[in-house]
Amino acid sequence: MTAARAEVPRTGAAETIDPARQRVERALQRAVDGAQARGAPPRLAAALRHAVFPGGARIRPLLCLAVAGACGDRDPDLTDAAAAAIELLHCGSLVHDDLPCFDDAALRRGQPTVHVAYGERAAVLAGDALVVLAFEALARGAQRNPARLPALLQVLASRTGMPLGIIAGQAWECEDYVALPDYQRAKTGSLFAAATEMGALAAGAAPGPWRAFGEHLGEAYQVADDIRDVAADEAWLGKPTGRDIKLGRPNAVTEFGAAGALARFEQLVADAAHAVPDGPGAAPLRGLLMAEAERLLPGPLRARTARMAA
Repeated sequence: MTAARAEVPRTGAAETIDPARQRVERALQRAVDGAQARGAPPRLAAALRHAVFPGGARIRPLLCLAVAGACGDRDPDLTDAAAAAIELLHCGSLVHDDLPCFDDAALRRGQPTVHVAYGERAAVLAGDALVVLAFEALARGAQRNPARLPALLQVLASRTGMPLGIIAGQAWECEDYVALPDYQRAKTGSLFAAATEMGALAAGAAPGPWRAFGEHLGEAYQVADDIRDVAADEAWLGKPTGRDIKLGRPNAVTEFGAAGALARFEQLVADAAHAVPDGPGAAPLRGLLMAEAERLLPGPLRARTARMAA
């Protein structure tokens, strides 16, 4: 990446990702196990589990845990619940995004999408159930600190629904025209902002200083996703490519060109790094940011995109 990226240290990234991911997986397992208790419709229960496991990068819940850690992580159970809630919402949104009425995607994370594996009706209900389960998981995790729950619920709800949450982001695909920033801010950026805000809240800290970090990272993630949709190999990506052009959706490469999209990604990564509040947890968070930037757009993919611009 550019010199702006080189300013961000890698300190602490490798030491924090694996244990944090284990926390996320355990929290998700608890939530899904509860939803699959005796009496649950078996097909819906299986569809729900299929939507959550195996997971992708889990960057949103990892981000939530990292911010909580930077703020002291005074209630790990509540932090885990907040992280799980964010990922459950994300998984539910993917189920709905893959439906025939939207992307009509056959693959997600290298396996059949939920509607392909279990049918469209079960997929619609599984996506709905995951949204509800997210709020239930958060409420269960707040037993030791119930005073923190209202603020957490407010953030989760506002970043999920209308007018600026992930549901609004999906709804923009039903409109005749949408500005690229509005679409990306709602569909992708909202849950990244929720991850940073809820990480701070779960630890008893103010969410405001962390909001910009999440918003910049969320937009960078969406720009990278747009580039991957145009330039990545489908087998490597684990889902169909070329969907934005086929479906007429806003895309950073279409909007800015390949070189412009790469430059936009670089700038957003730098902006996210500079938005991390100073403190003992700043270096590990910037390290996590750098590791994620490398994962999203590895060198060969950046080179291929640059050749497209030539």
